[in-house]
Amino acid sequence: MSLFPEIINPLERADWNDLIGAMPGTSFFHSSNWARVLFATYDYEPLYFCIVEGGRLSALVPLMDVRSFLTGRRGVSLPFTDYCAPVFHDKAYKNCLLESMRDYGRKRGWKYIEFRGGDNLAKNAACYHFYYGHTMSLAGSEEELISRMRDSTARNVRKALKLGVRTEISTSRESLGEFYRLNCITRKKHGLPPQPFPFFRNIHEHILSKNLGMVVLASCGSRYVAGGVFFRFGDDAIYKYGASDPDYQELRPNNLVMWEAIRRYADEGCKTLNLGRTDQEAAGLRQYKTGWGANEQIIRYFRYDPVHDCFAGNCSPERKPCYDMFRWLPIPLLKMAGNALYRHMG
Repeated sequence: MSLFPEIINPLERADWNDLIGAMPGTSFFHSSNWARVLFATYDYEPLYFCIVEGGRLSALVPLMDVRSFLTGRRGVSLPFTDYCAPVFHDKAYKNCLLESMRDYGRKRGWKYIEFRGGDNLAKNAACYHFYYGHTMSLAGSEEELISRMRDSTARNVRKALKLGVRTEISTSRESLGEFYRLNCITRKKHGLPPQPFPFFRNIHEHILSKNLGMVVLASCGSRYVAGGVFFRFGDDAIYKYGASDPDYQELRPNNLVMWEAIRRYADEGCKTLNLGRTDQEAAGLRQYKTGWGANEQIIRYFRYDPVHDCFAGNCSPERKPCYDMFRWLPIPLLKMAGNALYRHMG
């Protein structure tokens, strides 16, 4: 088999989403819409290594060139993305793709190439870091969806409704702005700066306005107290971001946000809802996600050294002391930190 990988910029292909839509194993994160958000916000160059046969994609590894004077230069598949595994269905493509990426990475001076997912590409290699992933089926009636929940999860949904929490679903800039306000509160609580606001502005322009996502907000009285941002591609939906005001936690608004998204996507005929990645130490979040009846998987990240032609071993990053400092900073300063730092963190 003679294979010739080529590098495609999905932003230059009007038919890109049709190409990946016809390729089993792809997700929203392989789409040109997500690539556009990352490029428009952080100026990362899209470099999607592909094998095209007969006008169809046979293999795909999306990469972006992340350039930073703080963290070095590397290829990442993909920055700020929960998972984006290489997609190919013939092992003959593996060595061909790795060789092409290795040569390109050496020319670009990449420290490493990071794959977020990719057990098929990095078979028998030690993973660099791992997360938990959770996917739930949206098949069945509303009663069947409820029956798959943990009892405590269903009770929390009923509690939110009983206490008068209301929800709304929107794709407007205003709704995303409300979510961003809640997101800043949540990131501060976790000791993290919020993402730059232009990131969410680009999510609206390139995803929500294209009917490929939605914002679900929960309110108490006249105040929004929780929200979630969801994406959709084909039959699959993704819970990407969640945020809430901790002063209203007892109302269980997060549970109602998730339930409304589940109902909406099930009604629209989606087959699955992916609940995103979860850190190893986040036991509470894992419990929350499995409470919806989601199945748990391992998402493995791999780092490949193009200079030495090998995969790095396990060297999971430790929690940094500066996280505690961020908890004490006022939100305006946290926003400034996010604007300055995020493009270096991809």
